[in-house]
Amino acid sequence: MKNLLLIMFLFSLMACNSEQEKKINKPNILFILADDLGYSDLSCMGSEYYETPNIDKIAKAGMVFTDGYAGCQVCSPSRATILTGQFTARHGITDWIGSPSGEEWRANKRYSKLLPAEYNHQLPDKVLTLPEAFRQEGYKTFFAGKWHLGELGSYPEDHGFDINKGGWERGSPRRRYFSPYRNPTLEDGEPGENLSMRLANETINFMKENKNKPFLAYLSFYAVHSRIQCVKDKWAKYRDKAEKMGIAEKGFEEGDLLPMRLHQDNPIYAGLIETMDDAVGEVLKALKENGLDENTIVVFTSDNGGVTSGDDFSSNCLPLKGGKGYQWEGGIRIPYIVNVPWMNFKGQRNNTPVAGSDFYPTLLDLAGLPLHPEAHIDGESFAAVLKGETLNERPLYWHYPHYGNQGGRPVSIMRKGDWKLIHYWEDGHNELYNLTQDIHEDNNLIAMEKSRGKQMAQTLISWLDEVGANYAKPDPLHNEEVEQEFIKNNMASWMSKIEKIRSDAYAEDWEPDPTWWGSIQTKD
Repeated sequence: MKNLLLIMFLFSLMACNSEQEKKINKPNILFILADDLGYSDLSCMGSEYYETPNIDKIAKAGMVFTDGYAGCQVCSPSRATILTGQFTARHGITDWIGSPSGEEWRANKRYSKLLPAEYNHQLPDKVLTLPEAFRQEGYKTFFAGKWHLGELGSYPEDHGFDINKGGWERGSPRRRYFSPYRNPTLEDGEPGENLSMRLANETINFMKENKNKPFLAYLSFYAVHSRIQCVKDKWAKYRDKAEKMGIAEKGFEEGDLLPMRLHQDNPIYAGLIETMDDAVGEVLKALKENGLDENTIVVFTSDNGGVTSGDDFSSNCLPLKGGKGYQWEGGIRIPYIVNVPWMNFKGQRNNTPVAGSDFYPTLLDLAGLPLHPEAHIDGESFAAVLKGETLNERPLYWHYPHYGNQGGRPVSIMRKGDWKLIHYWEDGHNELYNLTQDIHEDNNLIAMEKSRGKQMAQTLISWLDEVGANYAKPDPLHNEEVEQEFIKNNMASWMSKIEKIRSDAYAEDWEPDPTWWGSIQTKD
């Protein structure tokens, strides 16, 4: 009897210790954010041209949200939404930081109908950010890569990250994708060192040094933002692949304001994507080698849609319409992948609409940490969805009172359920789409669904007013004739040269900037 009591006591003690270990053994977070990577720019998201075997592994092990959204169609607002759990109209960063607003917009000589709204130029200090919330719970926090959320004084280390490698005010690599980087927060590597791989190695070193304590590692690639670059062997690989698949005679068509790429056939962009994927592979391998893979939540996503128009005219986001900067799905719907290793949903695809604002509460929820609804006020945890449950239908909001470099116009957007409403601020008209039936947004149903459209528009405007949104204002100097002439000439100018740029990249003797070739991809 005494032996039985002793055994029962030991089992009880072991159970208690096991439960205590669970509480101590908080899960790590690896958050991987690509820049300008489109919805279908991954092989696991349907691309037959780009190859991303390592990111595909995250998708095969985790859950893919097919209706996952960025916070905005351009970068800074979307990045702020991830870190604050707030929609753009609320946190006030509504355009990429550095974009002209108000009367400064006239320097573009567009003479548009509206002067773009003023916006916040740094991440708000008063908001408890995602890394700050984790750091309060004993997490070591690390940031590597693109920040673009404020100048000195509003860098990653000012908003909850203990370590910052490469984050500052610029939104693209100063020296492109090879060292020397000329980045004040990232020491130069050997000449030709690849930036994506360097950021991966910095992340790996951080994880190794902190493997015995909980950590949040936020790997924010500069890739695949323009100016796009890759190494010679990858360019050659994808040039040959494009030829085997068949290079279309026509590569572009006229869009609303700029030409738009028709196909995924850019060998430079494909090589840049694969290099980023290689870097992701190194980080995933390090997780496993250091015994961290079974206790680390991995997220992979992008800050906005792919660049179909403007910048380097890099990609095509089919089956979605448009791309970065635009109000259509190609501008805001993005890869949205979550792997929680102790949950069994390998390779599942879920069509619950989720947004960048939802990562903050979801990651806290999954880690068993307190939520901060007063901070991530627009975010909702989708941990229940990962467990096989459902979320109640709710509205998602976007507010972009600006003109985009890629051709976007001042708009506000609302999605609820299958329905998406776009409000155009230039003339006040609305468009309404059923995304389940019309993912390419070809059929505007506003005339057929008058009641629904009116109700959604009222809800959208009321919400914007409620959160104190900034609005674009009419420009008293607007000249319709001058603006249309500018658009016409700009379109013609681009169409006359963009096809040649495309065809030149397929030439066997093509020579880009000489700093590309001979670059090294890794650095221990």
